[in-house]
Amino acid sequence: MPKVTVDGVEIEVPAGATVLQACELAGKEIPRFCYHERLSIAGNCRMCLVEVKPGPPKPQASCALPAADGQEIRTDSEMVKKAREGVMEFLLINHPLDCPICDQGGECDLQDQSVAYGKGNSRYHENKRAVTEKYMGPIVKTVMTRCIQCTRCVRFAEEVAGVPEIGAIYRGENMQITTYLEHAAQSELSGNVVDLCPVGALTSRPYAFEARPWELKKTFAIDVMDALGTNIRLDSRGRQVLRALPRVNDDVNEEWATDKTRHHVDALVRKRLDRPYARRDGKLIPVSWDEAFAVVADVAKQAGNSVAALAGDMLDCETMYAARELVRSLGGTLFEGRQTGLDYDVSNLAAVNFNSTIAGVETADVILLIGSNLRWEAPLINTRIRKAIKKGAKVFAIGPETDLTYKVEWLGNDAALLNNLSDAVIDAFAKAERPLLLVGGGALAKDGVHGATLALVQKLGLIKDGWNGYNVLHFAAARMGGLMLGYAVQGGVKAVAAATPKLLFSLGADEVDYSAFPNSFKVYVGHHGDKGAHAADIILPGATYAEKAGTYVNLEGRVQRSDKAVFAPGDAREDWSIFRALSQLLGKTLPFDSFEQLRAKMIADVPALGEEGLVAYEWAPPSLAAAASGEFTYPIKDFYLTNSICRASPTMQRCSAELVHGEEFAEAAE
Repeated sequence: MPKVTVDGVEIEVPAGATVLQACELAGKEIPRFCYHERLSIAGNCRMCLVEVKPGPPKPQASCALPAADGQEIRTDSEMVKKAREGVMEFLLINHPLDCPICDQGGECDLQDQSVAYGKGNSRYHENKRAVTEKYMGPIVKTVMTRCIQCTRCVRFAEEVAGVPEIGAIYRGENMQITTYLEHAAQSELSGNVVDLCPVGALTSRPYAFEARPWELKKTFAIDVMDALGTNIRLDSRGRQVLRALPRVNDDVNEEWATDKTRHHVDALVRKRLDRPYARRDGKLIPVSWDEAFAVVADVAKQAGNSVAALAGDMLDCETMYAARELVRSLGGTLFEGRQTGLDYDVSNLAAVNFNSTIAGVETADVILLIGSNLRWEAPLINTRIRKAIKKGAKVFAIGPETDLTYKVEWLGNDAALLNNLSDAVIDAFAKAERPLLLVGGGALAKDGVHGATLALVQKLGLIKDGWNGYNVLHFAAARMGGLMLGYAVQGGVKAVAAATPKLLFSLGADEVDYSAFPNSFKVYVGHHGDKGAHAADIILPGATYAEKAGTYVNLEGRVQRSDKAVFAPGDAREDWSIFRALSQLLGKTLPFDSFEQLRAKMIADVPALGEEGLVAYEWAPPSLAAAASGEFTYPIKDFYLTNSICRASPTMQRCSAELVHGEEFAEAAE
């Protein structure tokens, strides 16, 4: 390990580290615009200049200079100070005086660094240049006159998102960053360039002119748009969430978030259920809580133990536990969370878990995807596979061909291939040290596929010392938590429908085909007026994930906690409190009076939910029929409209229309 001296202090740095990283290890702050830890080195902003000996007697860009043994690095010399002031002066030659009307104000790297390292005055009095606005779609708003050409957005689009649509045209002072042909960026990760942009050139279009960062209350939460469990921060003002931003968690989402995660928040105040409703003469009419509870109590008395519960995709574990305890107190035993009719064996949760872990995907050397469109089902796992490919991994896939942003060897679209893999695939897996098999939701929907993939575990050598390469990809945030709480019936939703429950609790279950329950009295506990509410006989308005604290388990079995950001609108209540109040009326009072007591009771019943982090599921897969045949179809038809919150979001509707269905929108002049 090389030893370097930074401002008179000698330190050891890892081999391959840059001078910038060495300075940071020494506790020195190095200003930068183009350098980013997760992107390739560009070395074009020159803000990170330092003085290095031995070397030429001039400042050098620390981000692109390898740290070598014996280097003497100065970060605070007069030469460095003068050089940084000069760079900042150049950067501000053409930068407009937009701070009062710029959405980046208060969070702007250029603002902060010009104060810390700038000169305080400029010697340039020529007219500033201006750049026409570029259109980058419904997510990203551009004011390209502010651009300092750091190229972070270009590198992100090419290296991380895998959609190289952003680039530079012209040269020198005339250089402009734009999408090719100025169409919308065709990436489900495009919103990340807003976070990456160190100035206000790229800002959030839905959030434009909404708030300043110092006005907002920050709340740590867990995203429920997919099963990844992206760590997010909800920024709210009053009773409204104004934006969602990713938090850094290298084990889960690194520092990225999908466009759906970022921009569904405008739906948290739209199409909301904010009062109870009861169906009378075929129409849903507003009623009081007492009236709604009275109707449910009457039906419950007549139903006896013919009670069931269907869980939606965005539920927290506490809600599912409270509902389960209420249904059990009434004598019910039917609990199901796989809304779309999936029916796979859950006798061993390791057999339906993402065992390699999300971060582990990067280390795989051979990957086989089965019936999964990863770009829509789990975009941030797709980015991990891109990393694995850069390290030399080879990817095979069975399913309908689609653009996954990297090279894939498509084997065909027939489940029968699982029982007859080609020699090339078997040879590749035989040589692999960390082989990975990924089973998508489209694959699990077919009979025999679960068994056929489990049969490949031994054949392909997926389990080695310290490595389990068998992975099932869920895309519902509530799935693993629901399975741990017993929300799975043999036969799935069809089995629940066949039992014809007289009383059916629908917990935000909007993807269920309710025509299968014509004789059931349906009580919908949810937050948006979507499909489940339209089919309900009684609506009890609940809270979204942003309006309650909760525990979530992601697809790799990682237990995470989310906090409450805002209050539910109108007469809506937190879901657990609805079940607690209803249980008292039914004479089956649940044994908790507060959320803390509920969580403690849930952890006592399911200890694995008590500690944040990965749950260790023992590998003991069931023996299942392995005969599979037929073509796979991908379950997600529209990435931007997968749940009731997204379908209520104007931003997601616009994304769907423009990016999925190809509609064109005329842009008004600003």
